[in-house]
Amino acid sequence: MPFHDDLARVQEAQRAVPRELFLPPTLLARAEEDKPLPIGFDQTTSQPSLIAFMIAQLELGPSSRVLEIGTGSGYQTAILSRLAGEVFSIERIPVLAAEAKVRLAELGCRNVALRVDDGTRGWLEAAPFDAIVVAAAAPEIPPALPAQLQIGGRLVLPVGIPGESQILMLVEKTSGGERRRPLCNVRFVPLVSGPG
Repeated sequence: MPFHDDLARVQEAQRAVPRELFLPPTLLARAEEDKPLPIGFDQTTSQPSLIAFMIAQLELGPSSRVLEIGTGSGYQTAILSRLAGEVFSIERIPVLAAEAKVRLAELGCRNVALRVDDGTRGWLEAAPFDAIVVAAAAPEIPPALPAQLQIGGRLVLPVGIPGESQILMLVEKTSGGERRRPLCNVRFVPLVSGPG
């Protein structure tokens, strides 16, 4: 499927998920802005256009099994749940995970499993995955993540140091190894190893 078709499909799913449900009450008036917004605990929810771009890179289908690192408020998780068969989401901060779980249940996202853990380790018991998306920047690609992809699987994550240049990378797992391709410059909060 051409990328622009996949992007249009992601944007359609995104329109069905009210962003305001995933924002603090003081930011409800800004839900339509295409900007990252704070969600507490020094975390942000990315701008909707970047979320759509990242998800489109995953080439999800209705039977896809996807791992999300960085549940945050659950906004991206809800979009993924409309595009994939199963979504496994890891959040490091217990309060954010608990709030996201409530919101996702209210929206009827029944194909989502969520847990509090160190996202750099992935979710080995649920692997392998067709796709992995990471919502925080790592200095380098955590080795556990590509290892948990199916052959043909795709990983999208920002790589770089906070406050410095970060690159959104696409990693495709092939029978001969990994293909890595830079996509664009980005700015994300850091991916932190260890529990919240």
